[in-house]
Amino acid sequence: MGAQIRVYRQKIASTSSMGKIFKAMELIATSRIGKARSRVSASMPYARAITRAVSAVASQSEVEHPLTTEPEQVRRSAVLVMTSDRGLAGAYSVSAIKQAESLIELLHGEGKEISTYVVGRKAQAYFDFRNREYTRVWTGDTDAPKFETAQEIGEALLEAFNTPYEEGGVEEIHVVFTQFKSMVLQEPTVIRLLPLEVVEEEVRHESDLLPLYEYEPEPEQVLDALLPRYIESRIFAAMLQAAASELAARQRAMKAAGDNANELIKKYTRLRNNARQAEITQELSEIVAGADALSA
Repeated sequence: MGAQIRVYRQKIASTSSMGKIFKAMELIATSRIGKARSRVSASMPYARAITRAVSAVASQSEVEHPLTTEPEQVRRSAVLVMTSDRGLAGAYSVSAIKQAESLIELLHGEGKEISTYVVGRKAQAYFDFRNREYTRVWTGDTDAPKFETAQEIGEALLEAFNTPYEEGGVEEIHVVFTQFKSMVLQEPTVIRLLPLEVVEEEVRHESDLLPLYEYEPEPEQVLDALLPRYIESRIFAAMLQAAASELAARQRAMKAAGDNANELIKKYTRLRNNARQAEITQELSEIVAGADALSA
């Protein structure tokens, strides 16, 4: 009985320590989620403005530009997968990887080769464990993205896009990230980054009309200058969305883990008390039995 009580005490102590870690991580994620959401909101006006400018140039001018022209046949696609550097975030990274795998399977089914680019140690570990190749990897700041990292990713993707297929280049670029919709809903999302898709939509309000521009210099040079910035802004916006989603997922996961730890502590405490009561009952029975034997 004594050994059993010691086991329960050790389990209670270890579970309590883990519960404190879970609580600390939950508080850290909660304190950082507000800043992450603010960064997402702050990035939206610039992203919308540059998207409108690029769409206006691409739709209002009859210009053939590599970044806006749909190729006759896509033979190789680039897939950028965004996950987290650290674990303990529930199914955040797993959901993004599953979405990426579905996209890769779909592209393979269309007869396309895949060139994979990875953001986050979780995706890197996933591909390394399966001995699957990836072109480049970026790690270290998934929960607090830096614009310099987005610029580096954009440059790498644009370089691959501008490289001919025969030399290892790609002809379209997809991005897989987790879109932050609310504290309880984060959705894995796929967007095609290049070639740029200009979708004609019905205008319901005058504010939705794209402005008319006169180009100086020519539209081709305007697109050359705008599109790299557009790509960087889209990638950075996706990274910010992914960071907010990661923190929200970690906050929920750590709260659930902390609640489970408290339940385990209650369970082990009850079992320890039962074992202690059984030990006391056994000792009393032995004392009574000994007293009866002496009086006989």
